[in-house]
Amino acid sequence: MSPHASTEMAPDLRKQRRWGETAIHALLFLFATLSILTTAGIVIVLFSQALRFFARPEVNLWAFLTDSAWQPQIDRFGIMVLVIATLITSVIAMIVAIPLGMMIAIYLSEYASPRTRNTLKPILEVLAGIPTVVYGYFALTFMTPLLQGLIGKDVVEIFNVAAAGIVIGILILPLVTSMAEDALSAVPDLLREAAYGLGATRLETALKVVTPAALSGLAAAFIVAVSRAIGETMIVAIAAGAGPRNFDSWSDAFHNLAIFNPFKAAETMTGHIVRISGGDISYESIDYDSLFAIGLTLFLITFALNLISRRVVKRFREVY
Repeated sequence: MSPHASTEMAPDLRKQRRWGETAIHALLFLFATLSILTTAGIVIVLFSQALRFFARPEVNLWAFLTDSAWQPQIDRFGIMVLVIATLITSVIAMIVAIPLGMMIAIYLSEYASPRTRNTLKPILEVLAGIPTVVYGYFALTFMTPLLQGLIGKDVVEIFNVAAAGIVIGILILPLVTSMAEDALSAVPDLLREAAYGLGATRLETALKVVTPAALSGLAAAFIVAVSRAIGETMIVAIAAGAGPRNFDSWSDAFHNLAIFNPFKAAETMTGHIVRISGGDISYESIDYDSLFAIGLTLFLITFALNLISRRVVKRFREVY
């Protein structure tokens, strides 16, 4: 065979352009860019509108952070009364969601058979599909009367933070359970088998071996759940109350501990945004601009929680 014939039969090793893959790559890049641009646009609008609020002569940043009342009618903008109400509802929600979610996650991960797990998880996640408006009226018409019957109608008001916080805990229970169960299931079975080989019971293995090994995933799940609780809107708008819990001074509030009473009405940041934005307010009014200041505060809180979540995951992450 001549050398010319062997050259003609050699395969073409040059890189071939595949137009289908190129189009798919460009489309995926476009969607990723759009998501980044959308997020950047939201942040830019939020900061620009909030700066308009702080640029007003009647607004003082120090008073915004320290005043004990939120009364735009008399130019008092104490954001902390809204922040504290938001944190109280979130703490109550996590007191409900974390223990229950962890117990359910440990059962699904360590005790339940695959058939039971595949049956219970979809049933539990149905809770996540219920509209939050339904949760709000559930808190108002069921949880509040239940608390009044247990504690007393003279103690528990019709609109109160406790009922809203408990129902928010029920709302985020599927989130906590699902993420915690995923973190526990990701722990290698070799660790469980080693614990069983040393004589540990199944409960001891779950609590002393598997749970510490999944700490980073569990911490991330809890922080994400806190962010979800802080951002919840309709439950607190319906069940927590329709007015900020204002005080004459912080010293009186802390002396009487009235600001921490969960059985009284209080308006959260999201609840206030819903109430004010649903009314007839002018786009040039200070009330309208104050909504963006509240939104910016909420954004900074959730952003800080996300940063903490990333640090926790990076600090405690185990690589197997």
